Amino acid sequence: MPSYSEVMNLLSFKSKNSVFKLVKKLEEEGFLAKDKKGKLIPKNMSCRFRILGSVEAGFPSPAEEELSDTITLDEYLIDNREATFILKVSGDSMKDAGIVQGDTVIVERNCTAKNGDIVIAEVDGEWTIKYFRKIRNKVFLEPANEKYQPIYPKEELKITAVVKAVVRKY
Repeated sequence: MPSYSEVMNLLSFKSKNSVFKLVKKLEEEGFLAKDKKGKLIPKNMSCRFRILGSVEAGFPSPAEEELSDTITLDEYLIDNREATFILKVSGDSMKDAGIVQGDTVIVERNCTAKNGDIVIAEVDGEWTIKYFRKIRNKVFLEPANEKYQPIYPKEELKITAVVKAVVRKY
């Protein structure tokens, strides 16, 4: 997010006090918040969507539309806004997990990876997305495509984030 000085310049305000009033109003309306350090972070920038029930993925069932709730995509997909970021996927090593070239993954830092989680990892200086596996004392990364072999780190393995969601636009 821009600083108060940057907002002042961008909007051609004459004083930081004007920016302060604008920020305060945006906080009251729920569009902005401040993190633990007092820095501005966006909040609830997306609109709310109606949840109209469910759809059968097996045999067809009678159609019924019933408003059951509303939710924003942020509420649904993001648990920890400050630790969450988005990455674009390239390659096909996770295709059998439903993650393909061009997908976007929403990942969260500072999560402890559990066996079977899909993670973003730096292994021997290179970045990848794979299943995190730990069997006894052996830690490795497993692809979800039989064309690829598991990756056993030679020197170093750093788990940077855990995948929380996959977004695909058609």
